[in-house]
Amino acid sequence: MDPALQRRVQRYGWDKAAAYYENFWQQQLKPAQEKLLELADLQPGNLVIDIACGTGLVSFPAAERVGPDGQVLATDISDAMVTIGNETAAAKQYLNVRFDRMDAEALEVPDHSFDVSLCALGLMYVPDPLKALTEMFRVTRVGGRSVAAVWGRRNHCGWADIFEIVDRRVSSEVCPLFFQLGNEGMLKRHFEMAGFFEVKESRINTSLVYATPEEAYGAAFAGGPVALAYNRFSEQVKLEVHQEYLDSISQFKSGNGYVVSGEFVIATGLRR
Repeated sequence: MDPALQRRVQRYGWDKAAAYYENFWQQQLKPAQEKLLELADLQPGNLVIDIACGTGLVSFPAAERVGPDGQVLATDISDAMVTIGNETAAAKQYLNVRFDRMDAEALEVPDHSFDVSLCALGLMYVPDPLKALTEMFRVTRVGGRSVAAVWGRRNHCGWADIFEIVDRRVSSEVCPLFFQLGNEGMLKRHFEMAGFFEVKESRINTSLVYATPEEAYGAAFAGGPVALAYNRFSEQVKLEVHQEYLDSISQFKSGNGYVVSGEFVIATGLRR
């Protein structure tokens, strides 16, 4: 896919998904986000950038950890995600976090601006993950830390057929290399190529629990990266892809719902 086209697909796709994102994904992503925050080892007064932040599921806990003397800049390519984040910050009176729209591959901040840079489950969506990690390296101060989480290996993610289901109905792939960084050692290698040292990689096996079929396909289509294509489908095609997706996860059926396998990979690196 052309990189500019992929960025547009992600930007406007996540605009469509933003209103559904937390409802469908907050609990499902929590194991990766909690581990990322643990490894980030945030301290009071830290300056933090949270890249591809979504609605702030990591940004707000980070803001609590750095306290009133710290600051969190949360960035996302989606205008709608940024709007929701800023509205939440205002409503809950978080004075030490702000949300700005930025491309992860071209952060509009000076070099060495942050003690810690974070990216929770966003690198899979950018056209050039190495470029995004190089930007994380650039904006992190000497002695600072970066932590990133991605989805794991394709055969460890039971929901993976969602991309093929959509790709069969649109002319270009939504996330052509989604699972690449989840392969053994790939995220670590990208961190090292970006310039980080003492890089460590760990894995988390998890389960995505959905109480009903509607929750399962709602998360997959309305609340995730294929939302742009999904919103252009006719009602008949939506019914077709719902059933096709449920068939693809039928082995994970549990009662009226589903318990779908998943895997996360998390890497940390230090800035010289």
